[in-house]
Parts: sequence; C-alpha cells; structure tokens
Amino acid sequence: MESSIILRKTVFASIFFTLLFGNAQDKRAQNPIIFADVPDMSMIRVGDTYYMSSTTMHMSPGVPIMKSTDLSNWKLVNYAYDILADMDALNLENDESAYGRGSWASCIRYHKGVFYVFTFAATTGKTYVYSTKDIENGPWDVNSFEPSCHDLTVHFDDDGKVYMIWGNGKLMIAELKNDLSGVKVGTERVLIENASTPAGDNIMLGAEGSQLFKVNGKYYLFNIVWPRNGMRTVLIHRADSIYGPYEGKVALQDRGIAQGGLIDTPEGDWFTYLFRDYGSVGRIPYLAPVTWEDGWPVLGVNGKVPDTLDLPASSGLIPNIVDSDEFNRQEGDSALPLVWQWNHNPADSLWSLTDRNGYLRLTTGRTDEKFVQARNTLTQRTFGPICSGTTALDVSNMKEGDFAGLVLLQKNYGQIGVKYENGEKKLVMVSAQNDQPEEMESLPLQQDVVYLKATCNFTDLEDVADFYYSFNGKDWMKIGGQLKMSYTLPHFMGYRFGLFNYASKEVGGFVDFDYFRIANKID
Repeated sequence: MESSIILRKTVFASIFFTLLFGNAQDKRAQNPIIFADVPDMSMIRVGDTYYMSSTTMHMSPGVPIMKSTDLSNWKLVNYAYDILADMDALNLENDESAYGRGSWASCIRYHKGVFYVFTFAATTGKTYVYSTKDIENGPWDVNSFEPSCHDLTVHFDDDGKVYMIWGNGKLMIAELKNDLSGVKVGTERVLIENASTPAGDNIMLGAEGSQLFKVNGKYYLFNIVWPRNGMRTVLIHRADSIYGPYEGKVALQDRGIAQGGLIDTPEGDWFTYLFRDYGSVGRIPYLAPVTWEDGWPVLGVNGKVPDTLDLPASSGLIPNIVDSDEFNRQEGDSALPLVWQWNHNPADSLWSLTDRNGYLRLTTGRTDEKFVQARNTLTQRTFGPICSGTTALDVSNMKEGDFAGLVLLQKNYGQIGVKYENGEKKLVMVSAQNDQPEEMESLPLQQDVVYLKATCNFTDLEDVADFYYSFNGKDWMKIGGQLKMSYTLPHFMGYRFGLFNYASKEVGGFVDFDYFRIANKID
C-alpha cells in the first residue's frame, strides 16, 4: 500500500513538473522567429516598439514594414510604396519582368521624429529615400537619385552628417546631402578595399549586406560573405572613426544563418537579427542573443544560434503576417489587407471587390502566352513548417482560352484551376517543376463553382506541395502529381499562394473568388 502511494505521488510529481517546465519552455520564443520569407531585414527600436523593413522585390506594394513590442511577434503595418515605378519590367509588359529584381535590401532609420526607409533598385538604376512621421499610416515622401547603390546602409551621425555605405567586396562610403536628395559631390571614397578578407581569400560571394551601428562611440559594420565550399558567414568590422581604419573578424558561422545587424531592448539586452536560406519557403528570420567582450559583439551561444530565446513565444503568423480573407468589405475598410501583394504592378481597372459584394473579381484585359507574364496575380506568403490555402472559384463568366485558379508561385510553380478550351471547362493541375508548364491531370467540370486547395510541407526541407479539388467544399480529392518545390534565383523569393486569371485567346472574361483561407495544417 505504501509503495503504491509513493508511486502515485512520484507520477503526480512527474506530471506536475512536466506541465510546469514544459509550459514554461513553450512560452519561450523559438527560432526561426518568422518561418516565412522575410529576408534582408533592417531593424530599429523607437522607445519600446521595434520596426523592421524587409525585401519583396518585384511585388506591389513593396518594402514591407513590420512592428513588434517583444521582438518575436511581428505584424505588418505598412509598405514604403504602392509601386516602385511605372515601367515595362514592373508592369509585366512587352515580355519584360522584374522577377528577382525590383527593390532590395532596405535600411530603416529614425531620426528627429522622422522615419526613413532607404532602398535601391537595379531595375530602375536608382536609390530611393522614403520618409514619414507616421510609419504605420503614412503618407510617405520619396526622393530618388542615381546610381543604384547596392545593399546600402545609412547612418545619421552625432556630428549632424548623414553617411551611406554600400558595395560588394569593395565597400564605398559617401555623405548624403542635407535633404537626402543625393550624394555630396567629392565625398565618395573607398571605405574598405576588400571587406571579405577576414573570411579568407577563396570567396564565392563578396562582403555585402552592409549594416552600420554606433555603440558607445565605436562603429560596427555588419556584412555577409560566402567563402567557396563554405557557408554564409557574418563579418563584423569596427573602428573608432566612421572612415576607419577598420579591423574585421568572422563573427558567426552556423547553418548559413547570416546578414543582419544589432538591436537592443529597453532593458539593455542585445540581440542580433539574421536570416537563413531555408529551401523553397524562402529566407527566414532568426534572432540570437549578443554579449559584449573586449568591445566586440559576440553573437549567439557558444558560436551557435540557439533554438529557443528568452523572449515571449510567438502566437503564430496568422493573422499578422498571413491571413484568410472572405473578401467582405465594410465602409472604411482598405480594399486589400496588408498580407496581400500583387505579382508586379497591378492593372487596377481589372480587379474589383465591389462588382460583386463579398467576392474578388479578376477580369482579363489582354492575352498572354505564359502565366508568369500575366498580370494581377494576387499573392501572399506561404509559411512553415506546413500550411495550406483554400479558395472557392466561380467560373461561370470565363471566355475561351481563359485559365483561372490557385497557384504556388515561383519559377517552378504549380497550379490548380479551370481552363476553358474548345467550349468546355476542365479542372486541371499544372506543374512547372521541370521549368516548362505541364498539364499533369485534367477532368471535365460540370458546375460553375469549384473549390481548390494547395498544401505545402517545408518540414526539414522536404519542400513538397499537393493540390486538391472539391465539388462541395467538404470532400477533397487530390489531383495531378506532387510538386517538388525549389527556390530559384530568377525569382529569388519563397513560394507564394496566388489567385490568378488570365486569357490566351479572348479578353473580357472574369472569375469571382469567394474567399481565400489560409491555415497552419495540410489535412
């Protein structure tokens, strides 16, 4: 009897401590901080609030702005621009595109009550300065100047001067004009002749991704470098003067987690924010604690980025980074929530949320031979480790040659949708896994509304997607083959869910999407 009581007490204690410490552990932040494509982060703290800018290249609107109060839970609050420029490459016109280009690697700063976002675009050959006093609501003012300064960082120094550093391998520095409209004549010079040197002399990708910070009177310049046959590596250079001389060292080599900078908390703790290439989901953000030794920031724990952090746990990416949309709008609502971005600049006259209340209508306005050249594909991020996107599509107003549905967008994309060919509609799954689109399966469609679903599994870089259809929204059938997703440099972006409709023969057809629902499950 006594041994039975002891056993019960032991089991109870075990359960109690498991619950206590298990729940405590569950309440800590996990890396990656955001399991979705949020690359090239730049971060600031204003009071007790953090703001982060990132890269979305050819997407419109562009340069997403995210907000956090705890460094682990982030919310989209704005974009720096609606469109970067009105030109063929960004409009998907005349067989041009801006895939993998557009704007890159922004730099966010706050100075004397004004928020600034600096970015550059090889597509336009310009450097851009967006500014606002209200980063969450705008409006934004914009200056631009030539040339396009690669991976720039900007520093408002204590002497009232504004400095910009940019480049690859050879890093340049210059002063900006007081109104930030360009570089002051005669101030441009080489800052570091070969910033890659601390990582050796066998370099595949030269030092770039500059981010400059001033801490306790010293200047710290972060860069990423990629030694041949190695991994992406964090370099830090430091100096007592902004012009140097700089001494550099390798600061982190761990799973290719690199490119970023420093951020401190109101309590005086320090972290580094970095990202990791993680297969087809894209480049995903990590945080690591920072300590200081001999005037150098020491990144991570024993040279590694930890899996858990002494920060509050994330509540998930839904609804703040990705979200479902029933397409119901009330007076005063924005037309599209911030989770949505168009693939390139949209043709605004060809989409509507008011032509049929509660539906997104996409109308064709021209014919296209290739899906990736078609306009008005509405997208949002996929995310890990698993996710799914579902929609209901009314195809009663399609025209001959139209194709509409749900896509997982990258160069090697996968689609499920409805094609109208030879006077008949058919449900199809298309795979561009081998670079060229191939119709993997088709079946006749005898009704006007069909339900479509795509699922993604990014667990341990599995990177596979499956496609499903339903005639009633409840019973799902798989169609076509499994898509092996792959991250390609021509698109330079993680896979995205997308809603699309384009014409190959006649214009003026339209489809209505009843909703888009996103979930962190694949059943």
